[in-house]
Amino acid sequence: MLNFLSNDKKMWRRHTLKSSYEVVIVGAGIHGLATAYYLAKNHGITDVALFDKGYLGAGASGRNTAIIRANYRTAEGVPFYEESLKLYEDLARDLDYNIMFSQRGHLTLAHTDRGVTGLRERAEMNQILGINSSMIKPERVKQLVPTICLDSNPHYPVMAALWHPPGGVIRHDAVVWGYARGCDQMGVQIHPFTEVKAINTRDGAVQSVTTNRGEVKAKFVVNCTAGHASTIAQMVNVDLPITTHPLQACVTEPLKPFLDPVIVSSTLHIYVSQSDRGELVIGQEIDPFSSYSFRSTLPFLEGAAMHLLDLFPCLSEVRFLRQWAGICDMTPDYSPIMGFVEGVDGFILDVGWGTYGFKAGPVSGKRIAELIATRKTPNLIRPFRLSRFYENDLVGEKAAASVSH
Repeated sequence: MLNFLSNDKKMWRRHTLKSSYEVVIVGAGIHGLATAYYLAKNHGITDVALFDKGYLGAGASGRNTAIIRANYRTAEGVPFYEESLKLYEDLARDLDYNIMFSQRGHLTLAHTDRGVTGLRERAEMNQILGINSSMIKPERVKQLVPTICLDSNPHYPVMAALWHPPGGVIRHDAVVWGYARGCDQMGVQIHPFTEVKAINTRDGAVQSVTTNRGEVKAKFVVNCTAGHASTIAQMVNVDLPITTHPLQACVTEPLKPFLDPVIVSSTLHIYVSQSDRGELVIGQEIDPFSSYSFRSTLPFLEGAAMHLLDLFPCLSEVRFLRQWAGICDMTPDYSPIMGFVEGVDGFILDVGWGTYGFKAGPVSGKRIAELIATRKTPNLIRPFRLSRFYENDLVGEKAAASVSH
């Protein structure tokens, strides 16, 4: 898109690869870009290189459905995502770039007695921790979404919902471009189409990174990849408790605006929102098998259509426009892995985000940057250390994941 512009007019420039950097970040999606941005902005560390084997946002950052919320379940997760939500609210002003954040509200539906109990537990935890989140009755759901059919499926009637007004949707590519522009303006180097082949260590410390464009020395290497997080970690002989699963989504043809909140149903395994172009953006749970495949499937489309009509029978004649897939790095407790790795000095993890990494991009970047600058683990990310899996100290966030978003 920007090839016709001179190098000094582009949003980010091309650079010759240097022989060394203080920090090398593997993965130039939102997590890598945010880490580089806050390293430069908050700590004055600009000798940073971002490497990505594709173009910016080619991975999960460009394939997600960009839902933002903070109504999680655990005492560790809620403050973390709340800080990210607050950063998102000020991000357009901070970057001087329109990221199109629309805080239209987030509705999680309950169709069973157990579902109601689960949402009530989340609402109480949210309120204890100061999150704007509450239980509402079907009548209020109908006021918020007049087109929803609450009783068309007698097996799964809408019995209640968790209403989270600050939640909403964002333009994912605008966030990537805004962070990349900010990084470039502060002197950070972005190197797309630069694949990391090896991470070289000596005496238990990171020494250099080998890429398809040559070898560069580095004091710190940050793993900000998604589905291939385990592959990068194995380059320094670190095994991660991560499995990679495909995640699919689709959009319909554009429609006149009729749906303000984001709608989620964990029972029906579907979520839906309406984009600024009028398309309905629809997703379901991760595929139930481990794979690195980016292929979308007909069974997914059939399931998405069926469950969409459970909630909105009026959409029976609407056509699907396109569908796509990405890959997600899933941990056993549905929480990320962040921080230094014991035994490999200078190697840092920001991985294991599964299906909810985009909403955590700003806070992850800010806190990983703080970790690098101070060499001390911020309290906000301490619960997500790798060693928790060996210390029986998991952060079980699956109850708030609902479905893959």
